[in-house]
Amino acid sequence: MEQYEKTIIPMIESIYENFTPLEKTIADFFINNKERLDFSSRNIAKRLYISEASLSRFAKKCGFKGYREFLFHYERDFEEPVLIADDYAKQVLNTYQELLNKSYALLDQEQLRRVVDVFSHKKRVYVYGRGSSGLVAQEMKLRFMRIGVNMEAIVDSDIMRMNSVLISDDCAVVGISISGKTKEVIHSLQAAKSQGAFTILMTSMKEREFANFCDEVILFAVKEYLNNGKIISPQFPILIMIDILYSYFLQSDKFHKEALHDYTLNALSEQVKTIKQ
Repeated sequence: MEQYEKTIIPMIESIYENFTPLEKTIADFFINNKERLDFSSRNIAKRLYISEASLSRFAKKCGFKGYREFLFHYERDFEEPVLIADDYAKQVLNTYQELLNKSYALLDQEQLRRVVDVFSHKKRVYVYGRGSSGLVAQEMKLRFMRIGVNMEAIVDSDIMRMNSVLISDDCAVVGISISGKTKEVIHSLQAAKSQGAFTILMTSMKEREFANFCDEVILFAVKEYLNNGKIISPQFPILIMIDILYSYFLQSDKFHKEALHDYTLNALSEQVKTIKQ
């Protein structure tokens, strides 16, 4: 049986925004601590320059009767990982882990840097996808728009065909197809390439003919090749690669892009407040 850690850290993180500034200081300590210490209320209060009563209030806000009960559960994090006896849970967790391992094996850092450079310099980026890949295309659009990329997700077959006339050499087109055989996506990439656009295919299949109309082929792991793979959402391996690509893009000009991300979220928040009023 596989071993997995059972920890209360995710629960603390889930209510983090409800903490007071003092409670966030306490939460930060327990979230980031990686070593076994003297966790007595007296020692932790002294270490964080807070009162023992603050620790008790923090523990109760986390759903425990007091600090002693909180500590009982927290210290379990430093014990041996628990055995997963439930075959269903084990199958899901093992499949996710295998997908993560395969994603790492497929990672091409130089390729991701080239794609980041394309996203940084092209005036517009279109992302094509159908079905579950279309959902990922929409998520990709929302994430990259927040950090300054002029990106549009197109998930309708007719719109893909009509959009072909708008493509030029100052555009990049990303096609997402798990099988590499989604006709609408493949045909749209071929049309974009003929218009001079930079074309990228994200897929689990590597075919020789892709080189005829794709400047880059980004490979991601696929669930069909894994034992018990049918229990995993098809979007998961694509989202892993998009998250990695997003991380690379963010690091290329971290200060400016993080500021832009925060500005975008604040603008959206203000718009929601205006609508409610």
